[in-house]
Amino acid sequence: MVQIVPFDNGNFISITEGKEKIGTLVVSIGSGGRTSTATVIPSKSETTFLKMVSERVAATINGICIFSLSIQKELELDSMKVLMNEVMEIIK
Repeated sequence: MVQIVPFDNGNFISITEGKEKIGTLVVSIGSGGRTSTATVIPSKSETTFLKMVSERVAATINGICIFSLSIQKELELDSMKVLMNEVMEIIK
């Protein structure tokens, strides 16, 4: 399930599979064409995907993106593409 909570200065994005839980957590800040990212709760396997989505959202909205991912198994490339497109469609 993809959930996005919009704020004036950013978005909280949560992607969950099964029970709704806070999972791996990444925070990105986009300002003036630059993006800075910090991993708050690390993941063993999905860190690159999380950072990529979070940074893209932060840069697009020129604000803050807090992104949580709680899934039961690793994402495949096709699933990553679908999720990225879905998130970007929602925030535009």
